[in-house]
Amino acid sequence: MGDPYWLPHPIRLIGNLISKTERVLIKTGVERNNKREFYQGIVLVLVVLGCTLLAVSLLLKTAYMVNPIAGGLVEMIMTYQILAAKCLKVESMKVYDCLRASDLSAARKAVSMIVGRDTAVLNEEGVAKAAIETVAENTSDGVIAPMIYTAIGGPVLGFLYKAVNTMDSMVGYKNDQYLYFGRAAAKLDDVVNYVPSRISAYLMILAAYLGGNDFSGTHAYKIYKRDNRNHASPNSAQTEAVCAGALGIRLAGDASYFGKIVKKPFIGDSIRPVEYEDIRRANRLMYGTAWLCEIMCLVVMTVFVCEGKIV
Repeated sequence: MGDPYWLPHPIRLIGNLISKTERVLIKTGVERNNKREFYQGIVLVLVVLGCTLLAVSLLLKTAYMVNPIAGGLVEMIMTYQILAAKCLKVESMKVYDCLRASDLSAARKAVSMIVGRDTAVLNEEGVAKAAIETVAENTSDGVIAPMIYTAIGGPVLGFLYKAVNTMDSMVGYKNDQYLYFGRAAAKLDDVVNYVPSRISAYLMILAAYLGGNDFSGTHAYKIYKRDNRNHASPNSAQTEAVCAGALGIRLAGDASYFGKIVKKPFIGDSIRPVEYEDIRRANRLMYGTAWLCEIMCLVVMTVFVCEGKIV
């Protein structure tokens, strides 16, 4: 059902903590030092993870001490807030609606809210590709990975994952400002997403097989095996490759970040041109993957509970 915009979201609070900690650690006007910034980045990671762990654990413990029902309700709300499927769909479909209305300027503005690249230079195809890539990548980062971590360790582990992912999205850039300061956050994000991104890819391949005529599961698997390393990140191309193959389109390629062109390999084959309807299809693929993951998590959790009772 998505998160109401009027309600302060815990991820926004984590983002504010990251920003404030960065301002405390990185003083303006102080001569920059690469080694110092790297260690300051480690401090950032420790502070953010420590505060997240303390806040979530304390809130849950307090709620359960008051009443088991209150604790269960708080845990349900927290779990609900960790997953971002509806928000991802809503934001990407804003881009779809603008492209469908032939409003390129509004589409560029809408896509700028969900991507880190420069959007002012994008044509209609470029805007659609950016939105599709965001849905594909965040199927893992925003839906599947947090679902898996929450299934393993409840909201505490789920929010710790989200804290890592938020730090990477805010400071994990390879530019002059964050190359050293954001390195610890970026590397930690690579580690925690390594296994979930690959689980996400295979679940998305299965979703492509089950998704109907708009998708090709066979081609999704083929492109995944060929292009899953076509990215500087060890994880980002996993689901992007599946999505590109399932839709029969070519994604990625060179992009502009902070006014500089970044060379990137292509992902997928250009069997047909990218169109704005592919944004809707990418969201269907995301939801199919999410349902499959939820079923998987519930089955595994049920097995462990039953085994525990037998023991």
